[in-house]
Amino acid sequence: MEKKCIIVVNTYKRESTALGEEIKTYLEALSIRSEIFLYNGFSSEYPFAGSDFVITLGGDGTVLFAARGCAPLGIPIFPVNLGEFGFIASVEIGEWKKVLDTFLSGKSELAERSLVQAEIIRNGQTRLTRSGLNEIFVGAGASAQIIAMDISYNDISLGVFKSDGVVISTATGSTAYSAAAGGPIVDPEIDALILTPVNSFSLSARPLVLSSHGVIKIKILPSRSPSSIMAVDGQIPEDLHTGDCIKITRQKEKAILVGCSPDKFYGALRAKLNWSGGPLA
Repeated sequence: MEKKCIIVVNTYKRESTALGEEIKTYLEALSIRSEIFLYNGFSSEYPFAGSDFVITLGGDGTVLFAARGCAPLGIPIFPVNLGEFGFIASVEIGEWKKVLDTFLSGKSELAERSLVQAEIIRNGQTRLTRSGLNEIFVGAGASAQIIAMDISYNDISLGVFKSDGVVISTATGSTAYSAAAGGPIVDPEIDALILTPVNSFSLSARPLVLSSHGVIKIKILPSRSPSSIMAVDGQIPEDLHTGDCIKITRQKEKAILVGCSPDKFYGALRAKLNWSGGPLA
């Protein structure tokens, strides 16, 4: 049976369009049917059903988009890095043919990464469910605003948090918004949820690394902030109401990524975040 591939072209990356056409031609020579999907950074459309694999041409954000759509379908993602960091878009542009040939021959190591899932529960009813490979952010809808949240883990109270918000990230997402907010960097092969307060009003609020088998609940309490939101992987936010409960768990299905080996992760950590472990000689 003829294989099918979707090539996700990030329209903000200048070289992405030409590379997409080059890869499409290369795949067609191998009798693999392919289609190009143009991605501008925000999309609720996931055109991956029926595909055997997906190639992303962009940065980590393009991979996040593909992961949200591909994980429930069990479709592997081949992530070519055209961005800045490349923690998950780990196939460099100069090596895509070699790595793709290895993948198509069935010899690639595939990494499974957990996604975090959030349900907004309002008046006892689930209003919507969203999932992300990096993180869920719950916080104030405007900058320089503080909201109050009652947070629990497995129905054990963690207390009332007053802050700009909280980030609940996967280990994969620990190098993204969570790290910028002061959270720990966690090896992506560790299955965990990381709770990181953002600009907390209390000096005692510290990041927590929790088992991904547990359930985090965030209840929105009355506060002076006129609005609060939930955002998944930096996408368009959802408005929250006072009294809403956000139930956060690990998604059952995992993202399948090509080329995301430990040496790629730690190489990106050293090269992109200037991690040295100590003073340089």
